[in-house]
Amino acid sequence: MNPFKTFIGTLAATDKDIVNESRKSIYDIHINKLNGEPLTLGHFWGKYILFVNVASKCGYTPQYRELQELYEKHKDKLEIIAVPCNQFGKQEPGTNYEIQEFCETNFNISFTITEKVKVKGVDQHPLYEWLTKKSINGKKNSTVKWNFQKYLVDPDGEFVDYYYSITKPMSSRIISHLKS
Repeated sequence: MNPFKTFIGTLAATDKDIVNESRKSIYDIHINKLNGEPLTLGHFWGKYILFVNVASKCGYTPQYRELQELYEKHKDKLEIIAVPCNQFGKQEPGTNYEIQEFCETNFNISFTITEKVKVKGVDQHPLYEWLTKKSINGKKNSTVKWNFQKYLVDPDGEFVDYYYSITKPMSSRIISHLKS
């Protein structure tokens, strides 16, 4: 047995362990629902979760309709979590009540909506740190470019992929994961 190879193997394993230790489970992240109640992401273990940063006054706002359709068709294996954000063109200026009223009145939304958060920058919410940083999610780095960018997490809480705003909720790129 070559002691040098053993040392290098041990070092490689140690490096891998350090990377894994910095990874955080999506289920450990705290965020509140729009009504202020804590949202326990662990309740969705065993389902895909599609996180979407949303805004009421955006050109992509009609995607709420397709998000609701996607949710209704796949709610046995998918949870959609809408995350209001006012960082892109100040297109989500409303209060929590106004956001809730807008979503219910205009789109009859029945999936989860969280509190309004920052999805980028120095005050980035820990959820979006997890979604956008490979060092935390273990898969990919990204930046949130605009409203209605989507992030998919698998039933075991592993990062799958992200989709820019132009990717419609009913896209085969998203749905193909739900059929497996």
